[in-house]
Amino acid sequence: MKRRSILIALALAGVVLSAPARAQGAAKLCDAPKQMAGFKTCADVAKAEAEGEIIVYSTDPERGQAMIMDAFHQLFPKINTKYLRLQAGALYAKVTSERQARTYTVDALQISDVGMVLDFQKKGGYVQYVSPEMAAYKADYKSQPEGYWTWGAIIMAGLAYNTSVTPADQAPKSWEDALDPKWADAISVKVSNSGLQHETWYELKRVLGPDYFPKLASQKPRAFDSYVQQFDRLVNRQDKLVHTAQYSGYLEFKAKGAPIAFVNPAAGLPAGPETWGLVSNAPHPAAAQLFMDWLLSVPGQKAISAALFLHSPRSDVPPPAGGVLISELKLLFPADWQDFLTSRPAFVREWDKLAGVR
Repeated sequence: MKRRSILIALALAGVVLSAPARAQGAAKLCDAPKQMAGFKTCADVAKAEAEGEIIVYSTDPERGQAMIMDAFHQLFPKINTKYLRLQAGALYAKVTSERQARTYTVDALQISDVGMVLDFQKKGGYVQYVSPEMAAYKADYKSQPEGYWTWGAIIMAGLAYNTSVTPADQAPKSWEDALDPKWADAISVKVSNSGLQHETWYELKRVLGPDYFPKLASQKPRAFDSYVQQFDRLVNRQDKLVHTAQYSGYLEFKAKGAPIAFVNPAAGLPAGPETWGLVSNAPHPAAAQLFMDWLLSVPGQKAISAALFLHSPRSDVPPPAGGVLISELKLLFPADWQDFLTSRPAFVREWDKLAGVR
């Protein structure tokens, strides 16, 4: 009896231990996706409308995220939309702490730091759902196995300056030009909670060497939570140079008539994805599936482009207004996302010190 009890216990342990592996296995697309207005869905639309709500956590500026949610609501007026916006680090800390407390309030998660995305997947934070629209995305832009997360947009960073303050012949041309003493006390960067800032640090250290950022620290840059703050300060002449200037932010402000120029250094633009996934134990799973199908479709991607001036990973979606094709840009993506993930503590320590955070 004792031996039998041990065997049963081991068998049960095997079931428990193998469950995450099964959860991470391949998922099948539904047999008959429904054709909607410009996209296909495997969601139960009637159930989604009965749930009546979709809640999104996002790193995008509130105005743009509100426009995206409103575009979805216009198609499905029975489904109300809510969102919460925080920087990547703060957002991830919030969602993980909620899950530790067994509080499940979010349906779809957009986060701009792939390291956090991989960590969340490892912890079972995503539910697997293979959208019919995922077929339009490259394998590199999707989780393995497919269905846990997908790149919903691509963001990239360069330099930006105020053309009414800095003549073109005095403007920076390279990342190294930001080290010129004339920019001292007049440079803005993003805080260490930013996924794009982490990617910029990681890639420029690789391309320009480990001494680049200690030299940038001597310029006494100021760190801000959002690209909106960075470009506002540039337009208002509080700063002269935006380092890690988000290209989409430049397009947005340029469209408003701001006197700014974007610098595309020959070394390349550090880049990363805005990654979307459906959260496990979500309160509105059917509405979340419907939202994801729409978001990854051509209409959804165009809505993101219109609201946030972001580039779509889909080849059948045009660039945002005023922007160039993504194929015309030299983008610097981390080659090893796992190494990128492990580099985060070192990045936060160095970046907080650089930005004067103690």
